[in-house]
Amino acid sequence: MPAPEPSASASPSSARRPHAPARDRYDAVIVGGGHNGLVAAAYLARAGQSVLVLERLDTTGGAAISTRPFAGVDARLSRYSYLVSLLPRKIVRDLGLDFAVRKRTVSSYTPALRDGRPTGLLVGGDRTRESFAALTGGEREYAAWQRFYAMTQRVAERVFPTLTEPLPDREALRARIDDADAWRALFEEPIGVAVERNFTDDLVRGVVLTDALIGTFADAHDASLLQNRCFLYHVIGGGTGDWDVPVGGMGALTDALARAARTAGAEIRVRHEATRIETDGGHAEVTVRTPDGEQTVAARRVLVNASPQALAALLGETPPQPAEGAQLKVNMLLTRLPRLRDRSVDPRQAFAGTFHIAEGYGQLADAYREAAAGRLPTAPPSEIYCHSLTDPSILGPDLAARGYQTLTLFGLHTPARLFAADNDAARATLLKATLAELDAHLEEPITDCLALDENGEPCIEAKTPLDLERDLRLPGGHIFHRDLSFPYADEGVGRWGVETAHANVLLCGAGAVRGGGVSGVPGHNAAMAALEAS
Repeated sequence: MPAPEPSASASPSSARRPHAPARDRYDAVIVGGGHNGLVAAAYLARAGQSVLVLERLDTTGGAAISTRPFAGVDARLSRYSYLVSLLPRKIVRDLGLDFAVRKRTVSSYTPALRDGRPTGLLVGGDRTRESFAALTGGEREYAAWQRFYAMTQRVAERVFPTLTEPLPDREALRARIDDADAWRALFEEPIGVAVERNFTDDLVRGVVLTDALIGTFADAHDASLLQNRCFLYHVIGGGTGDWDVPVGGMGALTDALARAARTAGAEIRVRHEATRIETDGGHAEVTVRTPDGEQTVAARRVLVNASPQALAALLGETPPQPAEGAQLKVNMLLTRLPRLRDRSVDPRQAFAGTFHIAEGYGQLADAYREAAAGRLPTAPPSEIYCHSLTDPSILGPDLAARGYQTLTLFGLHTPARLFAADNDAARATLLKATLAELDAHLEEPITDCLALDENGEPCIEAKTPLDLERDLRLPGGHIFHRDLSFPYADEGVGRWGVETAHANVLLCGAGAVRGGGVSGVPGHNAAMAALEAS
C-alpha cells in the first residue's frame, strides 16, 4: 500500500550508493501487498528469485478485499472493488490460482418512466430485443446496440491480449485493431460523438456512456478523451467486455494470490511499512517501519505497488499532480430485495446485473455540470448490483436461507473537492439524495429492506473519495491512482509501462500504464520487466 511522505531527514534519491547497513538482502522487495504486488511476487518467486513483500496493514489485499463490515452479521462483502473484468486468464493459469468467477445472468437493467408509466430497459438473456422494442417503440435502437457492441468486442479481442505484452506504440496498436471507424470512435473523437451518432434514445445513450464515467470525472465531450480511456478499459476486459462476479468475494482472489506467492517462496510481512527507498540504479535499500522498530532491507530492485505520489514520497522526489476521485461507494445488506414499480421485471432479474439509476444521457450531463460548478448533483447518478444473487457463498448459511441479499452501489460525478469542507455532512446529503433516486423506481423505500446489525443499526455504509484516501491511501480517493492512459506507449514510456527514472525501481500499481481496475496486469508487467533485467 502507499507509504506516507518520508521524514524531513530523508534525502532525495540520487546517483549514489546508499550507506546504511542492511539486515536482509533480496532479489526483489515489493512495497505493498495489494493484488498487483502479490501477482508480481508470485511471478518473481516462481522464477527462483528471493522476494519480500512489505504490507503496512495487518492483511494483504489492498482494495481487493472481503470483510464483514456490519457488526455481528455473517456477510462477507467485497468492500471496495467488487467485479472482475480485466484479470487475464493467463495470470490465473500461470500462477495456478484457485479462483473462479461467474457470469451474471443479466447485463443491466435501467428503470424509466415513459408516458407516465414505469418501464425500463433489460439487457441480457432472451428479453433484450423485446425490452428495447417496448422502451423505444421500434427496432432501430436495438440494431444500433448490436452493431456498436459488435464493434467494441472486435476491438476487445485485439487489444486485451496486448495488456500482458510489451507496450505497442500507437501505430502498432492502430494496425492491430485494423478498423478505422472503431479507432476514430474510441481513440480520437470524444466518446459522446459516437454515442450520439449511433443512438437516439436518451436512456440508451446514458447506459452506453456510463462505462466511460466509472471512477472518472469527465463530460461525454471532454477534449482530453479521459472518458474514452475509461470506456475502453470497461469494454475490453477478457476480450469480451464482460464484468464477472468473483466467487467468494474479491478477497478470494487476493487470498489465492497470497497463497500462490508464499507457495512459490515469497516472504510476506504485514504491519511492515516502507518509509524510504534509496537507490543508485543497481542496488537499493528500503527503510521499513515494523512493530519492533525500524530496519533496513537491501534488494537488487524494488517494485512499488502504490500510487505515483507515494512512489515519489518514498524516493524523496517531487510528486506528480495529485489525482481526484469522483465516486460514492455504498455497501448494503437487505433482508429482501425491494419491489419494483416496473412490474414487468422480477427484482431478481433487475438486480442480477447492473441496475442504473438517474443515468439517462441528459441526467449524466446535468450531474456533471452541477459537480463541475462545485455542487453535489441534485439527482446523483449511480449503479447497483447484487453479488449474492450470483454467488450466495458470501452470506452465512442462515442469512442465505432467510433470503438476505447484498447490494453494492457505485455513484458517479462526485469529485473529492465536493467533500473538502465537511466530508461527513456532504456524505450524508449525497447518500440521502442517491437513495431517493433509487426509491423513485421502487414500491417501497430501500431503507425498509435494510437488515440490522447486532447493535440495531441499519446495515449500510458509504465511502466518499476522501474516505477512500484515508482508508486506502488512494490519492484524492482516485480508484485508478491517477487518470487512465491509452494502452500504447507515449514518448518516454518504457518497454512495459512500469519503468521509472531509476533502473531498479518499477511501478507495479494501478498508476502504471495499463493500470487501473482489478487486473494484475501492472504486477505481471513489472515482474516481466524485472526478469528481463536480471
